[in-house]
Amino acid sequence: MNKRNLELLGLTEGATAEEIEAAYASLREKYLEDRFLDGEAGNNAARMLTKIETAHSELLAELAEADKDVSEDAGKAYTRVEELIKNGDIDEAQRVLDAFNERNAQWHYLQSVVFYRKNWVNESKKQLEIAMHLDASNEKYKEAYKKLNDKIAYDIQRNASQGGNQSAYRGQDMNGAQDNQMGGNFCSDCITCCYINMCINCLCNMCCNG
Repeated sequence: MNKRNLELLGLTEGATAEEIEAAYASLREKYLEDRFLDGEAGNNAARMLTKIETAHSELLAELAEADKDVSEDAGKAYTRVEELIKNGDIDEAQRVLDAFNERNAQWHYLQSVVFYRKNWVNESKKQLEIAMHLDASNEKYKEAYKKLNDKIAYDIQRNASQGGNQSAYRGQDMNGAQDNQMGGNFCSDCITCCYINMCINCLCNMCCNG
C-alpha cells in the first residue's frame, strides 16, 4: 500500500477498509472545522482535506484491486481442484484445498466431493452442510445433499437386508469392508450399480458444472 497515503491517515501497512474509513472520517471532521481558521491555518486545513480525500480513495482502490487478485487466484485454484478430481488425483486436490486461507461455500463443497471420492461419506455430508449454511440459495449444494442422504439411506437398507447392523454404517466403514462408492468395487446387484452410478454423477462430476 502507498506509504505516503498511509502516513497521511496515520495508518500502517495492512490497514483494513474499516480502519481507512475511520481514520479518514476523523481527520475530515477535524480539517472541515480548521479550514475556517484565519490565515495560513485555514488554507493548510483546506489543502489537507484534498490530500486525505485523495489518500482515502487511492487506498480503498488498492484494497479493491488486491481483493480482485485474490478472488481471481482463488477461482483458478478451484478450477484446478475440479480438474484434479475429474482426473482422479484426489491427493493433489486435497493438497490444493489445504493451501486455502479463506474457506467459503465453494471450498466446503469441493472438500465434500474430495471426501466422497475417498469414501468418507459422513465427512462429505458435514462439508455439504457447511456449504449450504454459507450459501443457502445454492441449488447445486442442496441437490448434492439430497442425493448423498439418499445414498446413505440406501446403503443402510442394503446392509440391513444382508444381515448387518443398521447402526454399523459409518460411510467410511461397513462391516469391516470398504463401502461401494466412487473408486471402490461395484456390487454385482444391478440395482445397486445403477444407484451408485447415479450418486457418482451427482456428487462428483457436478463439481465441474456451473
